[in-house]
Amino acid sequence: MNLFANIRIAVIAALDALVAEGQLPAGLDFANVAVEPPRDALHGDMATNAAMVLAKPAGAKPRDIAEALAAKLAADPRITSAEVAGPGFLNLRLDPAVWAEVTRAALIQGADFGRSDLGKGIKVNVEYVSANPTGPMHVGHTRGAVFGDALASLLDFAGYDVTREYYINDGGAQVDVLARSAYERYREANGLEPEIREGLYPGDYLIPVGEALKAKYGESLLNKPEGDWLVEVRGFATEAMMGMIREDLQLLNVKMDVYSSEKALYGTGKIEAALQRLQDLGLIYEGVLEPPKGKLPEDWEEREQTLFKSTAYGDDVDRPVKKSDGAWTYFAPDIAYHYDKVLRGFDMLIDVFGADHGGYVKRMKAAVAALSENRVPLDIKLIQLVKLFKNGEPFKMSKRAGTFVTLRDVVEQAGADVTRFHMLTRKNDAPLDFDFDKVLEQSKDNPVFYVQYAHARVASVARKAAELGIDVSNAALAKADLSGNTHEAELALAKKVAEWPRHVEIAARANEPHRIAFFLYEIASDLHALWNRGNDEPALRFVQEGDTGITSAKIALARACAVVISAGLGILGVTPAEEMR
Repeated sequence: MNLFANIRIAVIAALDALVAEGQLPAGLDFANVAVEPPRDALHGDMATNAAMVLAKPAGAKPRDIAEALAAKLAADPRITSAEVAGPGFLNLRLDPAVWAEVTRAALIQGADFGRSDLGKGIKVNVEYVSANPTGPMHVGHTRGAVFGDALASLLDFAGYDVTREYYINDGGAQVDVLARSAYERYREANGLEPEIREGLYPGDYLIPVGEALKAKYGESLLNKPEGDWLVEVRGFATEAMMGMIREDLQLLNVKMDVYSSEKALYGTGKIEAALQRLQDLGLIYEGVLEPPKGKLPEDWEEREQTLFKSTAYGDDVDRPVKKSDGAWTYFAPDIAYHYDKVLRGFDMLIDVFGADHGGYVKRMKAAVAALSENRVPLDIKLIQLVKLFKNGEPFKMSKRAGTFVTLRDVVEQAGADVTRFHMLTRKNDAPLDFDFDKVLEQSKDNPVFYVQYAHARVASVARKAAELGIDVSNAALAKADLSGNTHEAELALAKKVAEWPRHVEIAARANEPHRIAFFLYEIASDLHALWNRGNDEPALRFVQEGDTGITSAKIALARACAVVISAGLGILGVTPAEEMR
């Protein structure tokens, strides 16, 4: 039940009636007519901008349209008043019975309350994490993993057909470096001194890989030239690293639907097919790029290359896809990979990149637009850095990783639920501070605790009511007489419950799961406010001993709030708390 969408339907119907009566001209576009909460709750329960957005195309004064619309809406039994404000905004007040019905709907629909058909089954591919298989995942990957996973869950909740995908970057030079690093650990396992020279991966995490190589190959690879062992060790080490990455993702409760390999694109004709597609569109040519702006690199030289005309699709410069020596650039397999996603029938693509990939956004969007002839949109979300603190000091690097703090370090200290929630307390493109002390403290200033505490409080009062012999199942509570829940604090909570379906759609349209975390904090605040009012006003307490009917009504409202919190936490991948310890 999306109350805001339902009232908007009533507004559109009233506008249609005004058109039919000749008070508004035919052919008006109502797409930008919105119904939303007013900026100030004192102004009403909802507000519509209909008169403001239609005034110019209708050739009428906003207030005149608003007054005519108010007269039509007055006939709706759900609307007790429609008042024109300012230049032409229309504020609506709803009958208290409406909020009772929202509460009832939340209880009846349970986990499905707020689900939407917004996506209409559109096939969406969300690619996230995609860490190089060269070591354990670091804290930056953690934020990207949480964001991508929550976004995928949000889109699923909003009616999209979602595929979660990990792109294994196993085709570049970094996996050769991994192989050389693992080989040194293999030498170490055979009693030799490893030569961890500059440029290799120094982390202790490769020691077990070296031991596993010894178990498989014994001493047979020692003293052999690199060309004899590189391919074998590279494949072995890459698979070991992917096993470690899968374990890390499991710690965060992240499960991928598809793992795609960059290496699998080479030698299969897929890169050639993607570039041929661009060639057929007249977007591949041989040319010389202008020198980069600013100070020229020492090795800069003008040379003819095979270029993709990405400027035709909004990029700043055309991009090389093949080097002058005939080798593919890093961009070429990425084009092929995205073309493969287009060919697999996805209607929309979303990539979650680290902040250091900002320069890749325009060229990748240009490639997908060209390959799909603008049919498949690509949204790229950049994940900003995470700064770790503990005891007021920056958190030290992980010895095991060698150069960075790992995902495992974070989850083992904070827990998966806390880690996931806190990683979503800022928009993805804003830097995030992760203070281990603050994310674990039990206070209002800690969002994850505050939301979990709200859910646990509802569970607590439900248990107390059950001990008094009250049926606290959702089905039973939905049948309670809710007409007595009219205190301003109770109505505030019921109105917040009503906003949930709307917020789901807003967050899904923007691909911004952090909005869900923000909303959960707001509804938890309203629940705690009502609870605290009950400390001073006994009539507001959820459990009214001796009055089963009133207790059922009050717990019905609290349980509706818990339904929303549980659904929201589910989207974020966080387990709702039944009690706080």
